[in-house]
Amino acid sequence: MTDVEETTATLPLARTCPFAPPPEYKKLREESPISRVGLPTGQTAWALTRLEDIREMLSSPHFSSDRQSPSFPMMVERPIQREDKPFRPSLIAMDPPEHSQARRDVVGEFTVKRMKALQPRIQQIVDEHIDAILEGPKPVDLVQALSLPVPSLVICELLGVPYADHEFFQSCSSKMLSREVSPEERRTAFEQLEKYLDDLVTGKEANTTEDDLLGRQILKQRETGDADHGELVGLAFLLLIAGHETTANMISLGTVTLLENPDQLAKIKADPGKTLPAIEELLRVFTIAEMATSRFATADVEIGGTLIRAGDGVVGLSNAGNHDPDGFENPDDFDIERGARHHVAFGFGAHQCLGQNLARMELQIVFDTLFSRIPGIRLAVPVDELQFKHDSSIYGLHGLPITW
Repeated sequence: MTDVEETTATLPLARTCPFAPPPEYKKLREESPISRVGLPTGQTAWALTRLEDIREMLSSPHFSSDRQSPSFPMMVERPIQREDKPFRPSLIAMDPPEHSQARRDVVGEFTVKRMKALQPRIQQIVDEHIDAILEGPKPVDLVQALSLPVPSLVICELLGVPYADHEFFQSCSSKMLSREVSPEERRTAFEQLEKYLDDLVTGKEANTTEDDLLGRQILKQRETGDADHGELVGLAFLLLIAGHETTANMISLGTVTLLENPDQLAKIKADPGKTLPAIEELLRVFTIAEMATSRFATADVEIGGTLIRAGDGVVGLSNAGNHDPDGFENPDDFDIERGARHHVAFGFGAHQCLGQNLARMELQIVFDTLFSRIPGIRLAVPVDELQFKHDSSIYGLHGLPITW
């Protein structure tokens, strides 16, 4: 068993190829798979680069998601907590038993059965946006015309958030996820969005219906006698941001990847049954929210032969894990027939992504519809002119000009 202290790198590391993880990940995985790294906040943490180690850490009861703890490894400076406003942890920042109960309360909203009930409406939304694309001028920015509005509209309707306010909440989430804005700007964006959702939930509490997720949660809380306004605001906050940012970026990244791999795209066009396996491969290849698997140890614990002490921060570099040759044969190849769903793009363990069924359905409908209705779709600029989100906590594209 080793107990390593020397720092081997400083995160985040840059993706020099937009379709591959940072090249340093391979070296770390081969030479120092569990190593000490520096963070932009001045903290140090353990970085895990092997798939097996990441899954073990994420399923262990000895690691915490409590983002208020000074031990939690932060990639951006922690905002100063206001003394007049107590901190309310969101679902992703809770530990058992609070997390277990909070997740049980809402997990029924995201079952496969519930998602299938949403399928016709999602298809309608996608069709309407592709109609607008076909009727408008060329070229068109797919991010603004399809990638961003589709998941935004879907999550708004699911939660009961007015889509008319999408520019506001998209701006707030963009600032909160940016690595380049100041802590003050990030905090202001957070507080503005929190105030907006606080008012929204208050309105729903006064006029409650079963038409949306928030309304159903309010009614459920009343039935159990466990009404918690702050918890509902936190849930709305988490689902609104995660529900549109991640899927939007995967739509853009998936589209450009398939266009750049016409042999793989041809397989999907010939057999729509290959779309879901292609989505799994895209999720694995990009792993757009890899720092979401950060934790800190609550007890001394050994992972992969390395002693991690209580209070140590740990960053599961899931993009490195998803390119681990011990977990995936020829991991750097993009192969839609790989059939590997054991990736950790949605996390692993108790905190595995709550909305993954919704994300898969949206991606499947978008890709099947986009490539069938616009068979001649192609990039309007060379790939090396595209602006990838190297400045954000969630990887993606700032814009994607396409034509046909």
